[in-house]
Amino acid sequence: MSVKYADRTKEMQASEIRESYKLMDIPGMISLSSGSPDPELYPIEEFKQAQMRVMDEMGRSALAYGQTDGWDPLRDKIVERMKRKCGVECSRNNIIIMSGSQQVLDFAARIFINDGDTIACETPSYMGAFNAFTPCRPKYADIATDRDGMLPEALDEALSENPSIKMIYVIPNFQNPTGHQWSLERRIAFMKVINKYNVPVLEDDPYGELIYEGESLPTLKSMDTKGLVVYAGSFSKILAPGLRVAWICAEEEMAEKFMFAKQGADLQTSQLAMMDVDKYMEMYDLDKHVQEIIKCYRQKRDLMDALMHEYFPQSVTWEKPKGGLFIWVTLPDNVDSREVLDVCLKNKVMFVTGSMFYPNGGINNTLRLNFSWMKEADIIEGITRMGTALHEAIDKQ
Repeated sequence: MSVKYADRTKEMQASEIRESYKLMDIPGMISLSSGSPDPELYPIEEFKQAQMRVMDEMGRSALAYGQTDGWDPLRDKIVERMKRKCGVECSRNNIIIMSGSQQVLDFAARIFINDGDTIACETPSYMGAFNAFTPCRPKYADIATDRDGMLPEALDEALSENPSIKMIYVIPNFQNPTGHQWSLERRIAFMKVINKYNVPVLEDDPYGELIYEGESLPTLKSMDTKGLVVYAGSFSKILAPGLRVAWICAEEEMAEKFMFAKQGADLQTSQLAMMDVDKYMEMYDLDKHVQEIIKCYRQKRDLMDALMHEYFPQSVTWEKPKGGLFIWVTLPDNVDSREVLDVCLKNKVMFVTGSMFYPNGGINNTLRLNFSWMKEADIIEGITRMGTALHEAIDKQ
């Protein structure tokens, strides 16, 4: 074609995870790759009642334009939830309702990043964030990370040596893809480094309430004394992802920047969706619903972990996550997870290769499994098939 596209389109690539959804339509395919909640847990009847109440009481408002920063009653409920669940004292002025967390990621890069600036992130980290950031043409600084979180000394060194780092992206609670939860000590040390360099932080927290053992730890935002942290929360994993209702909590100056970006992108999040969520929270107990989700996912996690111990080769390692949706698997150094995937696809089971979670590449022996989305029978069959494929791939090395 003779059409000339903007240079930034060269950086745009299809999401491998989203593209993999096409493979789910293959008859008999079992997917261990999705990051979705269990659709059996969507509160369909409750939402039906909530939406009927919205349409009966406020139908014209629900179908009209609304203000960019969001439906005020829902913002007020989020203020209360931020205090109770996240330890953050804030007001409605700190809350902007967003069209999913992915929009938060997109806007954060637009607000903080110029061409050639650097984003510091955990190693590995959420590949969907890289898809959102990359059109702004950043570089990435992989900061060394262990099971307790980003290493503060490594971050300090990177910030001191690289003044082009303009934003830090982290997922402290049950990280995607590793499932790790940062320790309290690591959170405190991280914030000391941040305060030293005054670099903005995007704290992505879609999994923070999905705790299967242990306790909830303070959010970075609750430790933020300088207004450097933008907290991103979402209803996708605790209610329903199709609603596309998320939010940021930030200092008013930063929140205003996100509101301006939103005015230029989609004007507002769906008025109907926001009012439905608000009415659901008014009529029903969201905390009770989250506890039902936790009970179901804990059982699925335990099942998958037990099956992996039974069917996977001993040279394959992983840690049982204390929350979230994922199990992160490490293969022997000489085994490429992409080759294992090829074998698995022939056996009609699929997962997400780990290489895409490293923005600068170089790691090919990891993979991510999801336990929330499929039925228990599919977990049993999927892990059994995958164990066979792993033995085949590893034994031939």
